[in-house]
Amino acid sequence: MRSSPEVIAPTEVKRCSALVTGASRGLGRAIAQQLAARGVRVAVHFQKNRTAAKATQATLLGAGHALFAADLSDAAQVERLWHEVIAAFGHVDVLVNNAGIYELHPPLATAPAAWRAVWERTLAANLLGPAHLSLFAVQAMAGQGGGRIVNISSRGAFRGEANAPAYAAAKAGLNALGQSLAKALASHGVYVYGVAPGWIETDMAAPHLHGPRRTEILADQPLGRVATTDEVARVAVFCALDAPAAMTGAIIDVNGASYLRT
Repeated sequence: MRSSPEVIAPTEVKRCSALVTGASRGLGRAIAQQLAARGVRVAVHFQKNRTAAKATQATLLGAGHALFAADLSDAAQVERLWHEVIAAFGHVDVLVNNAGIYELHPPLATAPAAWRAVWERTLAANLLGPAHLSLFAVQAMAGQGGGRIVNISSRGAFRGEANAPAYAAAKAGLNALGQSLAKALASHGVYVYGVAPGWIETDMAAPHLHGPRRTEILADQPLGRVATTDEVARVAVFCALDAPAAMTGAIIDVNGASYLRT
């Protein structure tokens, strides 16, 4: 008599989890939305604006997303953030270092005390915070068999920022951090990518894009416009989920040909 075929229960697939910093608005929100649309569970990080973070969470497809508050310029809060996300999600497969600040401090018009303060704030938020968070991430990811980090950099890291040199320096440091981690972690299945946009159409950039500098900014844009959050987010999500391992360490320009590296 012919026996019945063996019924094999489907293997439970671990749901991908991502921590996106600065996800309450702008580019971070767009990245969180696109990750969620791909079935990823998202930890939505914000610093102060819980209302905006809750609005982001409400737009995310799927269930299980959560909000986490922390000041990334404070190393103790970075550590607390990481442990809170792990406690809630169990694991993090993708870290997107998106949060950052941009403050004008032209060299010839900034007093020494203000200069020092801007540098300290900018480096703490844009470089040290991502560095501290990345340490927790890569150690956990190496232990779980792999993961991905996506750093949101800037064209300013390559061309300089005349009126915001601390921002350019911090983003250049972020690029070097990412490439160093890519070298150190490739054999552990942890891949690190950078995305370097120029101007992006966000509410934070709106005073510049729709103010007195509009003509100057658009004159520098071969497309006749700046990038949208959706365009830059699509590249970040490609790196987070789809980019091949051989691309680890790459920094992808998304600036509409406004600055071309050779």
